[in-house]
Amino acid sequence: MPPEDQNDAAFDAAGRLLAQERAGDNAPALSVSELSAQLKRTVEDRFGHVRLRGEISGYKRAASGHVYLSLKDENARIDGIIWKGAAARLGFAPQDGIEVIATGKLTTYPGRSSYQIVIERLELAGEGALMQLLERLKRQLAAEGLFAPERKKRLPYLPRVIGVVTSPTGAVIRDILHRLADRCPSHVLLWPVLVQGEGAAAQVANAVRGFSAMRPGGAIPRPDLVIVARGGGSIEDLWAFNEEAVVRAVAECSIPIISAVGHETDTTLCDYAADVRAPTPTAAAEMAVPVRAELMAGLTELGLRSGRAIRRGTEQRRERLAMTARLLPTPETLLAPQRQRADDLGERLGRGLKQRVTLAWRHLSEAGGALRPALLAQRVAREHARLESIRLRPDLVTRGIAQKRERLDSTWRLALSLDPRRPLSKGFALVTAGGRVLASAEAAREAAAMTLTFQDGAIDVVSAAEGVEFMPPARLSSPPKPARKPARPDSSGAGQQDLFGSGQERDDTC
Repeated sequence: MPPEDQNDAAFDAAGRLLAQERAGDNAPALSVSELSAQLKRTVEDRFGHVRLRGEISGYKRAASGHVYLSLKDENARIDGIIWKGAAARLGFAPQDGIEVIATGKLTTYPGRSSYQIVIERLELAGEGALMQLLERLKRQLAAEGLFAPERKKRLPYLPRVIGVVTSPTGAVIRDILHRLADRCPSHVLLWPVLVQGEGAAAQVANAVRGFSAMRPGGAIPRPDLVIVARGGGSIEDLWAFNEEAVVRAVAECSIPIISAVGHETDTTLCDYAADVRAPTPTAAAEMAVPVRAELMAGLTELGLRSGRAIRRGTEQRRERLAMTARLLPTPETLLAPQRQRADDLGERLGRGLKQRVTLAWRHLSEAGGALRPALLAQRVAREHARLESIRLRPDLVTRGIAQKRERLDSTWRLALSLDPRRPLSKGFALVTAGGRVLASAEAAREAAAMTLTFQDGAIDVVSAAEGVEFMPPARLSSPPKPARKPARPDSSGAGQQDLFGSGQERDDTC
């Protein structure tokens, strides 16, 4: 083939613009979605169940409840996802930096052309990873002050009601009840919960918060003390009491709380948050209440000691009183001067009475000698003369009444002379307008209407330019009559009675 033909064939094989199907070609073109689907089926069929060991990185919980994270080691990294249902069944809270073993299946995500693992179960890779997670949570809660000693509350000495948070079927509750019955029987409220496995931490936290939310005086008595208890086990069995929700509920409880989780060598974060840690549930019951027999013995001993103290104090005071009584003087010594003084006063009293009687008889004799009938008669005559000098005479009273009557008559005559209506009887008229008296012709011309009052009535007139015009019909009214002059009293004084006569009433004219 010439070189030109060879060049044309090469250009046609490699540089053609349109894709063409060739006969016998067994590799048809695939779409991206078809390739992604084939890869997804291949990966899921080949790796349907895998277990990966790696360190958590980029942990994030979405609002939908799904969890997204990555697992990595020294040389590789793979994305992972935990669906909401599987995430709720996790036995611990995943954190970045924790080495875990993830169980699930591989799949692809076409949107990013990547593969990922759908995690169904997540476990800690050995006890070292679990302790690492525990120490990290412990440091976080300690930094918030949940384990501070000043937050601890004192336990009540003799609680009436004790709340217990534990499993109702285990041996722990029986041990606590048996120990309480032996030491001091108390009222116990049991809040049944799971103590291990899925959902145990949430139930324990809800139980502690439920006891704390009770109000005094309700239908169910509020506990004075709460015991959170569980038997011994491995660190995985006790892990529910290391959960953050349980630790925070115990730290926020308003009731004093005792943590009795595991045996004496077992320690959980709940022990640090509680007010008191008990090595075992039985020890928690012993810490909760004292021994009743010891209390009774103590009360008896205190009663005996108080009785001895009272008797000892009484004896000491009796001895002190006897010593004080010996120092006091006897009654005879105290009363001897008073008795002697009483005897002296008794003798002086007899002599004084005799002397007093003698003096009184002497004064009586002197006063009796001064009382003579002539002196009494003289004094009576003198007083009778005084009485005659001050007695009233009728002529003096009559003269005063006449003077007062003359003054009354003159005053009445003056009042009659000043009466403004008296001149009306002589032909005069009273001119008024608007309630005021018109005293001049100028005032009468200015007034539009006037009233002329005569002795026998009044008429209304209108002032005009030419003269006075009467208003028909005339309004007549009778003027008030002058006051009647009182009758002059009789000046003869015939009705006057003697002031010192028979005591009869005076005449009405006086």
